[in-house]
Amino acid sequence: MTEDLPAMPPTPVLRPVVGSLEPIPFFSLDEPVAACVLIIQPGDAAIMSVILCTAGYDHTIRFWEALSGICSRTIQHPESQVNRLCITPDKKYLAAAGRHMVRLYDIKSTNPNPIMEFSGHSNNITGVAFHCEGKWMVTSSEDSTVRVWDTRSGQIQRNYQHTDPVNDVVIHPNQGELVSCDRGGNIRIWDLGESKCTHQLVPVEGVSMSSVSVASDGSLLAAGNNLGDVYIWRMYQNHDSTTLLPCRVFKAHKDYLTRLLLSPDIKLLATCSADHTVRIWKIDMNEEHLEVIPEQSSVTNTPNPNMSQSQDDLNGDGDSEQPQANAVTTGEQSAYNNHSTGSLASTSNSMSASSFRALTDLITSRRPLPCDAALDNHQRWVWDCAFSADSAYLVTVCSDHYARLWELGTASIIRQYNGHHRGAVCVALNDYSNPP
Repeated sequence: MTEDLPAMPPTPVLRPVVGSLEPIPFFSLDEPVAACVLIIQPGDAAIMSVILCTAGYDHTIRFWEALSGICSRTIQHPESQVNRLCITPDKKYLAAAGRHMVRLYDIKSTNPNPIMEFSGHSNNITGVAFHCEGKWMVTSSEDSTVRVWDTRSGQIQRNYQHTDPVNDVVIHPNQGELVSCDRGGNIRIWDLGESKCTHQLVPVEGVSMSSVSVASDGSLLAAGNNLGDVYIWRMYQNHDSTTLLPCRVFKAHKDYLTRLLLSPDIKLLATCSADHTVRIWKIDMNEEHLEVIPEQSSVTNTPNPNMSQSQDDLNGDGDSEQPQANAVTTGEQSAYNNHSTGSLASTSNSMSASSFRALTDLITSRRPLPCDAALDNHQRWVWDCAFSADSAYLVTVCSDHYARLWELGTASIIRQYNGHHRGAVCVALNDYSNPP
């Protein structure tokens, strides 16, 4: 069990904004970008039923009315570009991650100033996510750290170190683990109870891992890299251990993969790319290579005797069982201690690039997930996306300055949101009637 960090205050105190930071490129790629925020208000204006936010390099955050496409509110963010956005589960606050700082805004207020600031990173902040009750927040940064913050005091509660700039971080649905990825090609899982890295995955050493996503029920882990390749693991959680089993690898794009996201119903996977498209892939948990494995086949990080098996076996066409020896487990969680620092020395289980050679070969030997749709009306790089709660709609943001609302059943644009003066790179959407 983990100990919750202090809850977010019901009436946060305004902290003045000081200093001015010059914007620097976030993705170190060749196109400038920007962002915005979308909101639908029901009859009771006090509670917004849908909040959609996007932001980026034009130094603004915009709130939109989803159906009309009207920008209902604009927040200036002059200190830097906005790299990522995240809405608290209760829809009260919006976190905007910039160059060195996360700023927290009151969504229902007209106050253009942040009510709180979280400072401590020394480089661009690349990821931000909230605890399911908003009690703490996690961030990742190009300063090679992952940090956990007390949302009431703004103080750092955890500081985990990577060896390379960190591109993304997400919270496992169990609220006790974090998953992060970096430019060195590493994926790390951090146990908040033991305050250490329990798993280290390196599919292709030296190839930047750009994005990670965990299924809403904790059953799948997906990751994508700069080669456009997608890796999928089954995740199994017992009372005292977590097991990861690689089950699918495929090439989703021929260019950079910028963001990847599993849908809330775990039936779709969205991948965004520099090739100007978003592709939607179908997931069937009962399908070959995504099936539940026998309990006895979960093993610890040991050499795999099946790595030399035939290609027919890798494709699932042979008589032998799917190779299981790449599965990794982690130990029992302990209490959530405050102010501890994780390090790579605490890694208990790891997979090196060499141990993934057979897995990498599956890019050509195993079928990719079925591609359900290609959303190809974007004019430039697509940087981020967000699913609706029912997984029927997707919002995308692009370097062509537009945010787009897609109906996935028909792969058609329902609404286009125009207002940014430079490219849009991040989006946040919350249309849950109750916190997820």
